[in-house]
Amino acid sequence: MKEGVLPINNFRVQPPKPLFTAAGRAIGDYAMIKEGDRILLGLSGGKDSLSLLHILLHLRDKAPIRFELACCTVDPQSPEYDPSPLKAYVAVLGLPYFYESQPIVASAATQMQGDSFCAYCSRMRRGILYRVARENGYGVLALAQHLDDFAETFMMSAFFGGKLRTMGANYVNDAGDVRVIRPLVYARERQMRDFAERAPLPVIFENCPACFALPMQRYQIKQLLAEQERHHPQLFANLLTAMRPLMSNHLPGKSIA
Repeated sequence: MKEGVLPINNFRVQPPKPLFTAAGRAIGDYAMIKEGDRILLGLSGGKDSLSLLHILLHLRDKAPIRFELACCTVDPQSPEYDPSPLKAYVAVLGLPYFYESQPIVASAATQMQGDSFCAYCSRMRRGILYRVARENGYGVLALAQHLDDFAETFMMSAFFGGKLRTMGANYVNDAGDVRVIRPLVYARERQMRDFAERAPLPVIFENCPACFALPMQRYQIKQLLAEQERHHPQLFANLLTAMRPLMSNHLPGKSIA
């Protein structure tokens, strides 16, 4: 398949049962979706957000509760990342779609203060997603971080920050007007990779040289966890148990957004 060309016959695909079950269990455990919710999905076009898109579409059709779903893509205007093919994809799915192109990469040169580029870009993208959500009446923002992301963040915080922290599974932002949910918290990264390859999903690859030029702490932690999991197959299940109190929204100040 040529780069940027979408698989016309594969717009709606059913997620694998184990992946859908993991997401459904997380949504239930953390009461992520309620009757009448209007959910905005942060859609980068990566394997994780595309997987979550189809999980939420399938859930919307099958669940006894009713909720609305829309997508928002933030284009930081990086020459290595072109998410514009998502416009046609989401249009065929029939979902409301917001495409925000902002010069985040260019602004980093003058606005970034004591931050890594990745942290700056992430914060700017999140701010744009919050704005789009509140301006269009979406009270819930769905993000596609999975269990591997939670574990890596937990380990990085402990190793390099001296704190026991990780991301929140379901919490309200600082402004108090958008609730953030992460339905893939029980899912492993390899499940999304397998889904994306088998479907296949039209993954938009991002290859930012600025990220690769920075310290590789997250990559090192990922490699460490992979090595330990080979020796201890229950590693991520144990980490999930350890992180559960930190992921709950009733512990203010203990979550890394």
